[in-house]
Amino acid sequence: MSRFPDPRPDRLWLTEGGIETEIMYKWGQDLPHFAVFPLLENPASRTIIRDMYRRYLDVVAQNGMAALIGGFDYRASPDWGALLGYSAEGLAEANLGAIAFLKEMAHEYRREIPEACIVGYVGPRGDAYRLNQTMSAAQATDYHAVQLATLKRAEVDLAWAMTFNNPVEAAGVVAAAKALDVPIAVSFSLASDSRLSSGYALSEAVERLDRETDAYPAFYAVNCSHPIEFEPALTPGSWITRIRSIRPNAAKMDKIALCKLGHLEEGDPVALGHEMASVAARYPHMDIWGGCCGTCERHLDEIARRVREVRATAASTEAA
Repeated sequence: MSRFPDPRPDRLWLTEGGIETEIMYKWGQDLPHFAVFPLLENPASRTIIRDMYRRYLDVVAQNGMAALIGGFDYRASPDWGALLGYSAEGLAEANLGAIAFLKEMAHEYRREIPEACIVGYVGPRGDAYRLNQTMSAAQATDYHAVQLATLKRAEVDLAWAMTFNNPVEAAGVVAAAKALDVPIAVSFSLASDSRLSSGYALSEAVERLDRETDAYPAFYAVNCSHPIEFEPALTPGSWITRIRSIRPNAAKMDKIALCKLGHLEEGDPVALGHEMASVAARYPHMDIWGGCCGTCERHLDEIARRVREVRATAASTEAA
């Protein structure tokens, strides 16, 4: 079985921020069905995206971190591809092209960032913030296996199931990844009550998925949730050691309300950096940082610098 790298005391990873919200509201690009990958077919949009990723990778390099580079294929699964007008073959080619673009970016920064991994994102079949249609784990396996097979062809280092709200669908994604021998991480999103939209506590979702999949996921994460949403979910227990990453939203607003604003809400990047540093201090095993909706390179830099400070202080204390 191929594996995603285990944590290492001397390494911190940094992902990109909320590229969808940035490219829509800062750079005026239209995203039908919230899909980014079609923009790579437009030379002007491709240039905007390349510049966005250079700003992100500059932050990685300046902070001496490793890069976990993903971002385009959240909607590159069969139902969403059909809505966007892609045939099965066309969708696969678009997904392969998106991964190829990320590899180009990693190659461009190979001297500044010697350690980088390429990620393919797998989004939920339906709305990330509602329960949607009932789907069995077996149905989810069949559905998500299509995209995961493409990501295997693309030779990604990790598939990352993002913004999932139901452990049943997540179990299906993991089963498909396991059958294909693709390393996978699972990221849950929390509602304003600090639970998944399906009603599960974060701890319950992680423990259930580990039981049902023989703990196949490389790690778990939380994304698309502000600290006011995820902090109450970080309850004591051994399960918390399976959470390696938190990618927060920039703003405290409810996600549905954020989607209706029509403009970018960036919150307070400095405060967000301090809040994530607090998480890093309490959970030293967490080593993958980044952002989600509303975040850009400024938020990433604040988070990276504050987390690095916390880790440096801890290392000095241990040495003493």
